[in-house]
Amino acid sequence: MKILLVCAGGASTSILMKKMKTYAEEKGFELEIVAKGMNDYDEIGPQFDMILLGPQISYKQQEIKDISQKPVAVIAPYDYAVGNVDNIFKQINAIFPKK
Repeated sequence: MKILLVCAGGASTSILMKKMKTYAEEKGFELEIVAKGMNDYDEIGPQFDMILLGPQISYKQQEIKDISQKPVAVIAPYDYAVGNVDNIFKQINAIFPKK
């Protein structure tokens, strides 16, 4: 699975990205994940299966979905703030159920 994390500047999603990579490695599944700021998502968005947004840019969800034509979800504020990757992956699995 290829996930693009997007936040206002890319800094907070970079921290979350590292946690998500570690979690995926520990659970033994393949994950390609990149963190970018709002100014960069449209250039690389088409390369990803889905886009996850930081809650601070939740107001951009529909716009990003329309532009990217990809599934776009907003990470729950608490899960984002504390880096609760278990809950974040539950959210991802709800969008992309395992076959």
